[in-house]
Amino acid sequence: MLHGRRVLALSAVVFAAFLLGWQILADPPAEPAPPASQPTTSAPAEWPRPRTDDRKIERERMVKHQIEFRNVKDADVLEAMRNVPRHWFVPTDKARYAYADTPLPIGEGQTISQPYIVALMTQALGVKPEQKVLEIGTGSGYQAAVLNELTPHVYTIEIVEPLAKRVAETFKDRGYTSIQLRCGDGYAGWAEAAPFDAIIVTCAPTRIPQPLVDQLAPGGRICIPVGRQHEIQRLTVVTKREDGLLEYKTLEGVRFVPMTGKAEESRR
Repeated sequence: MLHGRRVLALSAVVFAAFLLGWQILADPPAEPAPPASQPTTSAPAEWPRPRTDDRKIERERMVKHQIEFRNVKDADVLEAMRNVPRHWFVPTDKARYAYADTPLPIGEGQTISQPYIVALMTQALGVKPEQKVLEIGTGSGYQAAVLNELTPHVYTIEIVEPLAKRVAETFKDRGYTSIQLRCGDGYAGWAEAAPFDAIIVTCAPTRIPQPLVDQLAPGGRICIPVGRQHEIQRLTVVTKREDGLLEYKTLEGVRFVPMTGKAEESRR
């Protein structure tokens, strides 16, 4: 009788398993949820980001004492500042000052920005590897190289032809092969490569250029100094909401060289 109960119990288990198996087969697998948002483009697993140990200790000190000390905390930005050799992007006669806490002249009336400002503006953009970023005002090429640590999709425009030619040689000689460089008027942006997830402007217009706003993707950010030459300018972050409305935030007062070009000069 005990044996018979075991047989009945076993039969019940088999029958339940059969029903459960039929239910699993009868219900199709759930469709995976769509991603919350689609990236503008894709990023390779790796891309050219040149490295050197030359003056590495100076870069470490620069990050610790000039940048972290001023509350730049984004780990990827701090690593980018450690990795990019600033002395590659300054004139030879200024190379000994490359890691000083100051902007430096690079010729043609232009400057390479103070390291802290480069880090602050880069942090404000929040760039991810799959995102596309536009820089207005290539200058020495240093800011573009820092951005290239975060994404291979870097586009940069320089209006001063001698500087554009010089930085093109620097990028070529140092192995920055994924940065797209153009000589032209940055006020108009780079329409055929738009939209951009982030736009950084390293020269000061009197007001934010409308073409740059138009070329910014929904959810994207512009970091830009706004104001007149010889006055304190407002370092401003503009965020374009998904509905197209703009939000503004002022980071701090700064001094940048003025934006040039026909459209901007007509305002001065």
